[in-house]
Amino acid sequence: ILGITEAFKKDTHPSKMNLGVGAYRDDNGKPYVLSCVKKAEESIANMDKEYGPISGDSSFTKLSAALALGDDSDVIKSGRYATVQTLSGTGALRVGAAFLERFYKFPTAARDVWFPKPTWGNHIPIFKDSGLSPQLYRYFDSKTCGLDFAGMKNELLALPKGSVVVVHACAHNPTGVDPTKAQWGELSALFKDRNLQPFFDMAYQGFASGDITNDAAGLRQFVADGHTPIVTQSYAKNMGLYGERIGALTVVGENATEAKAIESQLKILIRPMYSNPPLHGARIVAKVLGTESLRKEWLQEVK
Repeated sequence: ILGITEAFKKDTHPSKMNLGVGAYRDDNGKPYVLSCVKKAEESIANMDKEYGPISGDSSFTKLSAALALGDDSDVIKSGRYATVQTLSGTGALRVGAAFLERFYKFPTAARDVWFPKPTWGNHIPIFKDSGLSPQLYRYFDSKTCGLDFAGMKNELLALPKGSVVVVHACAHNPTGVDPTKAQWGELSALFKDRNLQPFFDMAYQGFASGDITNDAAGLRQFVADGHTPIVTQSYAKNMGLYGERIGALTVVGENATEAKAIESQLKILIRPMYSNPPLHGARIVAKVLGTESLRKEWLQEVK
C-alpha cells in the first residue's frame, strides 16, 4: 500500500486518484487535517522538545486507556492496567508480540498466535519477527460476504486451552465485517470456557461506525466479563495522524500490583527498541481528548 502511494506521487497524470492507503482527503484529493487537530497543534506550538518517558506521555496513556475501555471501567478506576505509548498501531503490535514472546506461557511449543482469515497483511510478519507462529482461524464467508460465525466458533473451540487469539475490535481489515454485539457476547463466553487469551487490535475506534462507544463494544464486553485482554490502538485513522506514528498498547492485569509489574517489563522491552516515543503526536491526542471543546469537535468530525 505504501508503495502504491509512492507510485501515485510520481505519476504525472492530471486525473490520477490514489485508492491505496485509506486517508482523509479534501474535495481536491489533498491531505485533510482535522480542525480539532489544527487547534491542538496551535496550543502546543511552544512546548519543549526534551526526551519523554520510556512509556510515553502520561496524559496520553491515561486518556488512551480510558478511550478504549471506557471512563467508567472498573479496570480504569482500580488501576489494574498498564498502557504505554507506541509507534502507532504497528508499534503497539510489535511491543505486544514481544511481551507475549518473553512472558506468556503458550500451550504449544510452536507458540502459535491465531488470527482471523483474512487479516491485515502486516500482522503476520510482525508476529513472525517477534519469534511467534501466526496461524489462521475461519472468519470471512466469501459466499455471503459476511461473518462465518459458526465456522469461527468451531475453530476457536478446537484450539488448545490458553491459546492467544487476535481479534479486530471493529472495522475488520480487510473485509469490514464485524461481529454483532450479541456475537461478541457469545465469543466472550467461548474465550472464557477455553481460557483463550484475547488480543484486541483496535485501529479504527470511532472511524468504523462514527461512535467510539459502539466501536469498542466487543472489547468492553470482554473486560466486563472478567477477561484480561491485550489491546492495541492507533490514531492514524480516527484523528488523521498518519505520519505522527502515534498509538498505544494496553495490557489489563488481575490487579494494580500486577499492572505495575507489567508496565515495568514493557518499558524494559521498549528501551532497546526505540528508547522512548516521540512527543508531538502524543501531545496532540492528549490535547484533543483532554479538552472538552476539542473532544466534542473530534467526535463530530470522526462521525
